[in-house]
Amino acid sequence: MKDLLQYRPNVAAIVLSSKYPEKIEYFIAKRKGARRSWQFPQGGIDKGETPQEALLRELKEEIGTNKVEIIAEYPEWIKYDFPKNSKNNFYPFKGQNQKFFLVKLLDDEAINLNSFITPEFDEYLFVSEEELFKKAFYLKRKAYKQVIEYFKKEGFLKC
Repeated sequence: MKDLLQYRPNVAAIVLSSKYPEKIEYFIAKRKGARRSWQFPQGGIDKGETPQEALLRELKEEIGTNKVEIIAEYPEWIKYDFPKNSKNNFYPFKGQNQKFFLVKLLDDEAINLNSFITPEFDEYLFVSEEELFKKAFYLKRKAYKQVIEYFKKEGFLKC
């Protein structure tokens, strides 16, 4: 249990475009000021917040909308350590413990990366799964693959 206290509680959203299920497109965004840091929206869970509440708040802050349909929640938490040379460490945490959600943007919802006081992303794309794994930050690829494969296997993500 003490080990988990060293990991910041966090949520991550696998956002599908509103074209799903006719077309599978994953939303990824590039961290502001960082090359090659493409990732899914994610963020910390505030004290007293449920993971679903944090998910909706983080989506609103990071992509300008929380108008989504929650399709599924990954049943486990996935833990990872911050890179040793990372400038984004959240002292006193040595990493994050993430809860993943699969969500679909509602029809006609617009992405606005500049909707929050301090934007975290400066660019975004909707990409195929193949492109996702070419672009995603290397540290996140293993967890992304694990979660996406689970959602496929359980029938939440129809390919």
